[in-house]
Amino acid sequence: MGYVDEVLEQVKEKNADQPEFLQAVTEVLETLKPVVEANEELYRREAVLERITEPDRAVHFRVPWVDDNGQVQVNRGYRVQYNNAIGPYKGGCRFHPSVNLSIIKFLGFEQIFKNSLTSLPMGGGKGGADFDPKGKSDREIMAFCQSFMNELYKYIGADTDVPAGDIGVGAREIGYLFGQYKKIRGVYEGVLTGKGLTYGGSLVRKQATGYGLCYITNELLKKNGTSFEGKTVVVSGSGNVATYAIEKATQLGGKVVTCSDSSGWVYDPEGIDIALLKDIKEVKRARLTEYVKERPNAEYHEGRGVWSIKCDVALPCATQNELLIDDAKALVENGCKFVCEGANMPTTLDATEYLVSNGIQFIPGKASNAGGVATSGLEMSQNSERLSWSAEEVDSKLQGIMASIFKNIDEAAAKYGMEGNYIAGANIAGFEKVVDAMIAQGVC
Repeated sequence: MGYVDEVLEQVKEKNADQPEFLQAVTEVLETLKPVVEANEELYRREAVLERITEPDRAVHFRVPWVDDNGQVQVNRGYRVQYNNAIGPYKGGCRFHPSVNLSIIKFLGFEQIFKNSLTSLPMGGGKGGADFDPKGKSDREIMAFCQSFMNELYKYIGADTDVPAGDIGVGAREIGYLFGQYKKIRGVYEGVLTGKGLTYGGSLVRKQATGYGLCYITNELLKKNGTSFEGKTVVVSGSGNVATYAIEKATQLGGKVVTCSDSSGWVYDPEGIDIALLKDIKEVKRARLTEYVKERPNAEYHEGRGVWSIKCDVALPCATQNELLIDDAKALVENGCKFVCEGANMPTTLDATEYLVSNGIQFIPGKASNAGGVATSGLEMSQNSERLSWSAEEVDSKLQGIMASIFKNIDEAAAKYGMEGNYIAGANIAGFEKVVDAMIAQGVC
């Protein structure tokens, strides 16, 4: 049994109750086999794989808070600090009922390689809580965020661990979290990213993940001698990532015809009206059922179905494991040529394998959705310098980072005889930098 298989067996035995985490580790380590085999003696001696698959620490804590009826509620909070070989731990906080240790570990593990790919000095971490912000008042959101930070502050700092937003954690939540941290610690530092523009946030941060997804997809299209111009694009989700992927894909000449939320999905053959979508989701915080009231030619469907629409490019931007094997078969049958992940691990392993084996060009989330954390890194730089860059400057840096990521994953795949395999390329390019740093710093 090879070194990779040995470590995978150990990880599965230790974490048998954590399916999302095991899925992420399996996907990464399987594609790293050529690199590991080329350096097996060194990596075994240094226990590189055992060290990189085990987080530095995982914190699990109680979050008590009082709702508007005066009832005390209790949620679970988490922060996993995975690896800081190349910089402070960096990764978002997710507030969603599905959050558990397995999901936070999977996200933190993926974040190691995603952050490495950006070329910025950031390690990997992730956090969150099984709290659902939907339907809560602003006062309840504030109460929860303040209680969450009452424990989290012990483990974070501008040069230690810098959380950001994620699903369920937007500008409102970041503001409450930052305010409580500042009050407790008595310091004003860039401990959180995704902050408001009036107190240290960066321009383009809100748009960054969606824009970055389209920038790297455009690099892939160019590599294949084409562009977004005239392409039909399907997108899942209607949060920040999806909204701004729809906006940028449209600006680049594509026609985006779908979006979705947790209740259902919209098909608009004329192209998604981005202004209407923003009004519904960002202003009214309403369901997509409102969309078809304003667009009579659009269709609303309950449940899932985005991937049944014929397209050239598919951008899954909602949540993990949303694109299943039957969806992959539908995309292939309908002539889709490119799939780039906007969410974290939105495609199941069997669906990914089916897409790739049927000739679809596929970029995994750790590369294609790195625009968000890249711009968070740029926000950290601005905070450190006490400066605020223009939107044009941030967007230009973001485009450069995403183009560099594509170049690096393309070259890494080719280096190990897997040209065009961007899953392997992303894992290899991210892994090599982190491991070199780990070995250089000794056993720590």
